[in-house]
Amino acid sequence: MSKIVLGDYYPVYYGKPKDECGIFGIYGHSDAAALTALGLHALQHRGQESAGIVTFDDGLFHAERRMGLVSDNFTDNKILACLPGNTAIGHVRYSTTGSSALKNVQPLFADLSIGGLALAHNGNLTNGLTLRENLVNEGSIFQTTSDTETVLQLIAKSKEKSIVKRFIDSLYQIDGAYAFVTLTTKNMIGVRDPSGIRPLILGILDGSYILTSETCALDIIGAEFVREVENGEMIVITRSGLESIKPFPVRPKRPCIFEYIYFARPDSILGGHSVYECRRKFGQELAKESPIKADLVIPIPDSGVPAAIGYADTSDIPFELGIIRNHYVGRTFIEPQQSIRAFSVKLKHNANRILVDGKKVILVDDSLVRGTTSTKIVRMMREAGAQQVHMRITAPPIKFPDYYGIDTPVKDELLASNKSIDEIRSYIGADSLKFLSVDGLYRAMGFPCGRNAKHPAFTDHCFTGDYPTGLIDQSSKEKFHQLSLLS
Repeated sequence: MSKIVLGDYYPVYYGKPKDECGIFGIYGHSDAAALTALGLHALQHRGQESAGIVTFDDGLFHAERRMGLVSDNFTDNKILACLPGNTAIGHVRYSTTGSSALKNVQPLFADLSIGGLALAHNGNLTNGLTLRENLVNEGSIFQTTSDTETVLQLIAKSKEKSIVKRFIDSLYQIDGAYAFVTLTTKNMIGVRDPSGIRPLILGILDGSYILTSETCALDIIGAEFVREVENGEMIVITRSGLESIKPFPVRPKRPCIFEYIYFARPDSILGGHSVYECRRKFGQELAKESPIKADLVIPIPDSGVPAAIGYADTSDIPFELGIIRNHYVGRTFIEPQQSIRAFSVKLKHNANRILVDGKKVILVDDSLVRGTTSTKIVRMMREAGAQQVHMRITAPPIKFPDYYGIDTPVKDELLASNKSIDEIRSYIGADSLKFLSVDGLYRAMGFPCGRNAKHPAFTDHCFTGDYPTGLIDQSSKEKFHQLSLLS
């Protein structure tokens, strides 16, 4: 049997958690491709490695899939002219399962016995490797190393007659976190996993329905927010309108808490919450839990800014931009080789020495994973003359890896999984280090009593180890050590 390199499924990890992907689809609009490109541009923060758009027009599917940013590939009218049709789906990607390669750029497409089908996926399957091995043993031929192709294969093998029933049949075989948008010859289908881990939004523009990952993608094209797709709900959009199907037994909704902490754009609305306000409240709650006397509150840009504002407001300590971010550093400069990696923090961030020199500063950030970036920034503050450097993290310690589309290290590489808080403080070189508690996180999200252990409102396994789904692949990873020879 052919083998798939496990590195394609579990890529090398550097720095902060990386998000999974962003998806967008619009049905029945004359400017479908251009609107999809704009929507993907608004979702660029969810994935910067590749972008793709598939359209349907007059019986034919048209696809453009490129490595790199949306703005580098889909602003040319010549490219958009290659994407005719009034229905389109699109995808921006950061690779979690499946390597960063053109073969894995979505939306994926398959020509099935009942017609063509394009599929875009945000999330990660926790039994994708097991299903893939079974499918290959049964004769299936895979062209990618993405778990998304497993769903295409399941749809292709289903004995159901309609595409909707085939899709439901495949969904009953998969586990994990997902939001799918699918384009067929007759409809556009969106579905959200039974726990609602990954987000999916329903909008409308000029009578045309839209499915997307965040409300900011609606804002950029002037579309109206309709509602969130419910956990475990399938939305089928045709010329006749919209149909809601709920094929799964009811489960409690548990959206990913990291969407609020780090991943979603601050101007998005998720679950009825302003993401910006949530982050500001995280900072306020942390200031109540872990006060300290200092001269300045400094965010680690950009994601730490709302939380630092909240911390400064509650602590009555001045907020200042003591670190300046260079917004013109491309991804090429982030981690290409060891010699560059040593300078990666200074390429992106520089101390505002005039503000920092001689001051006691509080650095506010949204997460601490391996401590590499935090160590360099603390050192940078001291080199700029800071008298004391206190670190405050507006999330609890990350002790457990993620398997739902967030690229985190294995448990052995998670700092909080192997060290005490004081050991982490010493490791990064800070004078003090405090994390927001799990209960504090929930209080900031509007749960005054904190986390209900029996019925948690969010998927928070990175902090608690409470995974909402089965982890079939993770319990047997050894047998998948090499599943493909194709790089």
